[in-house]
Amino acid sequence: MRFPWAVLIDLVCVLAFVLIGRSSHGEGNALLGLATTLWPFAAALAAGWLLTRAWRAPAAVLRTGVGVWVVTVAGGMALRAVTDAGTAPSFMVVTSVFLGVTLLGWRAVATAVLRRRPGRATPAASR
Repeated sequence: MRFPWAVLIDLVCVLAFVLIGRSSHGEGNALLGLATTLWPFAAALAAGWLLTRAWRAPAAVLRTGVGVWVVTVAGGMALRAVTDAGTAPSFMVVTSVFLGVTLLGWRAVATAVLRRRPGRATPAASR
């Protein structure tokens, strides 16, 4: 898995979370509202990539995925708290579950697919 694709997939996971959340609460998806909800998690995702050095093994579930997930959730919530954007316990649970399933899930699927391809090197997914 190449680094640019992994970043894009992670961003799509976070964007999907924001779009689904805004839609389920009847909030419009106007650009400003979308950006206001997205930026804390996008910034935390970037921090997660930097802290885990995700570019080294972008599809690794344990080595990269868990760290990216934890930093994205914790950092996003911290930024929302600082900006008075809301961090209700139910929101924290939904955020943790959704981002956990998506950020770890795509990595698990990619690892399984890459392992089954003949002639491909096994990614460092379980480290």
